[in-house]
Amino acid sequence: MKVAIVKYNAGNIYSVVNALRRLGIEPEVTDDARLLQKADRVIFPGQGEAGQAMSYLKAHELDKVICSLRQPVLGICIGQQLMCRHSEECNTECLGIFPIDVLRFKPQRHEDKVPHMGWNTVSTDATDELMKSSDGKFFYFVHSFYVPVCKFTTATTNYILDFSAALHRDNFYATQFHPEKSGDAGEVMLKRFLTL
Repeated sequence: MKVAIVKYNAGNIYSVVNALRRLGIEPEVTDDARLLQKADRVIFPGQGEAGQAMSYLKAHELDKVICSLRQPVLGICIGQQLMCRHSEECNTECLGIFPIDVLRFKPQRHEDKVPHMGWNTVSTDATDELMKSSDGKFFYFVHSFYVPVCKFTTATTNYILDFSAALHRDNFYATQFHPEKSGDAGEVMLKRFLTL
């Protein structure tokens, strides 16, 4: 199986590489449109700032490439956010795969710290191909912005408010949490993505 990881202006990509290697997959990290289009699976991970990341994608025409992909695609963390329509982070126009806007967490109480960082549980739609059997499991989060709950939400987490921990539309899947840093639960989810 050929798995491609989108190379762009974002950090934390190599933790995904290492997670896939543990599953016996040697992924290709690339910004080459042809390699992305030929891959059996594409993963769009990362941590970073939305404006800079989108600038890189547009400069390399990866915005058009990602939106045109027909194989299963998984966005992780900022990958999920960039797959949405717009982000409050730097007032950034994003890819628009999910027609929903990304918002900044607004603390309501003294103990509400931003970013949301650490382990948290998810509540899932038991019928979703990617997230089934993940209900109540702990996953690792690091983010200051969130995707509101919408019709594409397949898992939610509560921090300050309920937000989308996972999304699904057609061949596009996305998680706000980092499966590659989420121990056994994350490994199971990555295996499931590889067999969709």
